[in-house]
Amino acid sequence: MKRITGKTKEATLIEMSNTLDSQIEDGCAVLTGYRRTFQAGNNGSINSIPDRGTQLPGHREIDKFEQNRDSVYFKDGVRRIDFVLSYVDDKEGDKKAERRREFEANLEKSGLELETEDKSESDDRKTYYLKIHAPWEVLATYADVLKIKVPFKASDIPKAREVPLEWLTNPFRLPDNIMRPEPDYFTAPFDKSKVDFFLIDDKDTFFPPSTRNRIVYYILTRCAYYKEDRKEKDKTGIKRLLNNGTYTSAYPLHDCRYWKKAQDVQCESERYHLYRHWARFLCFYKEQPLNLIKKYYGEKIGIYFAWLGFYTEMLFFAAVMGVICFVYGLLSYDDNITSKEICDPDIGGNIVMCPLCDKKCSYWKLNSTCVSSWQSHLFDNEGTVFFAMFMGIWVTLFLEFWKRRQARLEYEWDLVDFEEEQQQLQIRPEYEQKCTGRRLNRFTQEMEPYLSFPSKCARFCLSGATVLFWTFLIVACIMGVIAYRLAVYAAFASVMKDSPTSKIQLVGSLITPQLATSVTASCINFVIILILNFLYEQVAIWITDMEIPKTHLEYENKLTMKMFMFQFVNYYSSCFYVAFFKGKFVGYPGNYSYMFGKWTSLRNEECAPGGCLIELTTQLLIVMAGKQMVGNVQEALLPLLRNWWGSRKGRSHPESTYSRWEQDHDLQNFSQFGLFYEYLEMVIQFGFITLFVASFPLAPLLALFNNILEVRVDAWKFTTQFRRPVAAKARNIGAWEEILNVVAILSVVTNAFIMAFTSDMIPRLVYLYAYHPGSEPTMEGYITNSLSVYNISQIPEDNLPESGENPSWFNSSTITTCSYRDYRYPPGHKRQYTHTMQFWHILAAKLAFIIIMEHVVFVVKFFVAWLIPDVPSDVKARIKRERFLVQEYLHNYEVEKLKMQLSQSFCLSTETASLLPSSPSKHQVVSECI
Repeated sequence: MKRITGKTKEATLIEMSNTLDSQIEDGCAVLTGYRRTFQAGNNGSINSIPDRGTQLPGHREIDKFEQNRDSVYFKDGVRRIDFVLSYVDDKEGDKKAERRREFEANLEKSGLELETEDKSESDDRKTYYLKIHAPWEVLATYADVLKIKVPFKASDIPKAREVPLEWLTNPFRLPDNIMRPEPDYFTAPFDKSKVDFFLIDDKDTFFPPSTRNRIVYYILTRCAYYKEDRKEKDKTGIKRLLNNGTYTSAYPLHDCRYWKKAQDVQCESERYHLYRHWARFLCFYKEQPLNLIKKYYGEKIGIYFAWLGFYTEMLFFAAVMGVICFVYGLLSYDDNITSKEICDPDIGGNIVMCPLCDKKCSYWKLNSTCVSSWQSHLFDNEGTVFFAMFMGIWVTLFLEFWKRRQARLEYEWDLVDFEEEQQQLQIRPEYEQKCTGRRLNRFTQEMEPYLSFPSKCARFCLSGATVLFWTFLIVACIMGVIAYRLAVYAAFASVMKDSPTSKIQLVGSLITPQLATSVTASCINFVIILILNFLYEQVAIWITDMEIPKTHLEYENKLTMKMFMFQFVNYYSSCFYVAFFKGKFVGYPGNYSYMFGKWTSLRNEECAPGGCLIELTTQLLIVMAGKQMVGNVQEALLPLLRNWWGSRKGRSHPESTYSRWEQDHDLQNFSQFGLFYEYLEMVIQFGFITLFVASFPLAPLLALFNNILEVRVDAWKFTTQFRRPVAAKARNIGAWEEILNVVAILSVVTNAFIMAFTSDMIPRLVYLYAYHPGSEPTMEGYITNSLSVYNISQIPEDNLPESGENPSWFNSSTITTCSYRDYRYPPGHKRQYTHTMQFWHILAAKLAFIIIMEHVVFVVKFFVAWLIPDVPSDVKARIKRERFLVQEYLHNYEVEKLKMQLSQSFCLSTETASLLPSSPSKHQVVSECI
């Protein structure tokens, strides 16, 4: 219906409605113009050939022989390729071809349009490519189902004011069109019945490619490939067709080659911009184009890179503080009286120490640990206490500021309330297939599949038993490494006594039995870690699939918890042993403790006079640095070799023969666990720099260097090595956030215990302020005070060195006692070999330190967490305003729609009345309608 006079709001809505109806009719007419031709053969493929006379307006038809094959459009140059499936003919061709025919027929019934590239046109002459296009009607329908948010009004909230001295950050900034590829809009969930409510300028570009491939993948995972006459619920979804080899791959297309822009002006060339401004290592100092990453790859990948970048930024402050602590250790090097006494020939050189193992170990002089005592001082000094407390506060600031950053991204990326509406209600196709029972969902009021309680309990028990078995297997491997340390130490002690290295002045003082044992055991432990990781990854996936989680979110959370529990035990158990068990249950000469009983002769390890902290540092450095090196080799060097060959092939092939779908087919597939392993790697690193950072203040610096490289390596992999992932939404980092919170709390406890029981800090402070002999506090005499003596004649025969093992300087007639690290009364005392009062004072000081440090750090943590709101105030205001506008505009829309309907009905009644004899004139009817 057309208006005669000026347009009101009602007239605008009527015209929009009429225009929409005409567009839909025109679109249907165009779609019916496409003729389907069925090619003969076993492939059963369907080709769409457009009619020449039904070309859509605004598009130029491209001749088949002149078409640029490096394109993301069908052969008609009009319809965009939203997804690609590939397959080859093999021995089971008839069976697989039948599946493909049924699957593709069902895809067409759902509204998708298909076009097949014959194998004769492919580069390898054996691969077929099925290209899929989703027309507007399909996109609108499923956008309504998935509640995808789309713009309905341009944002009227003013942008933030310029920060003073903002020009200082210009070198780190990217162009504005890269950082903000889309205007700022207010958005609302799409409703197909309210199309004219949203800002739709062009239906072909209204939904971005990432949303289009997400919708198509949603259809593919739920489309059946069984015949209508026999419904088999397990024959559903592209995942099963990929597993049984019916199709070889399924993927959306990149929009262009990464090293140059697309020649088609309709293509966005976002991949090129990402490679140029983000994926190159020379851009390591630049900010990340998070909005462009989100637009191209989806919110789930965007939130990962946002978290990784924020984590790296926060590591800078921890690394600076760690370097300051290390520099303090270097500057106070000459003031270390304890190490000077150990190295002094008149003090440490005259102290004879008891053997560290039975039979093979001899007596030794204290000054032989001179080098290790100096090394220990670099990490075990007064600054370490401050650094441990700083890291407890740093981790809180990191988590709280990340919550604020995450809340801002949730709003900017339209993820507010997404989890409740989407992830918790969308059931996994695997769950629908394997659960035969049905019951009413009290929230949706629809019948849905469910897993019975007995079956759920049985699966849970089997899963728990499997996890426990593998956890105990890791513990058994660690016990084996400990047994190796105990057995090999004696061998190293016996061999190195007459080793040629002991005669080399430079190396002999560095290579000691303790160091050789620690390094070799750490390397063996690292190899075991890698082997167990490879095995358990497969087991964790298997038991998670066996549990049949209901939603994708539940699946990811369960797999995350299993993998992290395993990795936690696998990577950290050796560090926990060195930090909290080694040297704590040794006993004393004449009453030593043994690992598996005295019959094994595996005496528990002792700490060096300087403590076990330096050995914990060695263990942490080897495992952490080794993991990062292996990870970088796997992520950078190996793909670099593949990239060299793939790039060479891509650049050598002309665009007319090497199609876009073939280029992407030759790339690596991005699996559903791709981001999972990236998160897992970073969270394990987070544990290293928080749980044991008191033993190695330079750990944050190593993590910072690794993460600077990690951001660009991951970006380079996503841009150049992987096929384009299916876009997925996620409002946060999922279960990893809870894991980080648990690790943060646990780190306060572990660092407090490391400073109290692994470090030698508390015994030194007790001696300085309570047991020093002079009037002024000093550390002179601490070494002699911290050692106890034992009468050599009272040592049992089984603990004495074998004949010939004692060094040449040892004279049994003049040396009657040996020293050991403990606080016990000397021989001849009425309470000989029992703990002195100083031991109990030190123990009380250690417990008091743990309580004070934990309470101080926890109080500060909770105060900081309370002080910093999780959601910024401006974001709260924007969320409230957007919700208000959505309600207001929807209300106005419904009111205007009702007015329009009433107006139409009134005009219809007056027109009907005009046909009667007493009807008024036509001009009167029109005026009344107006």
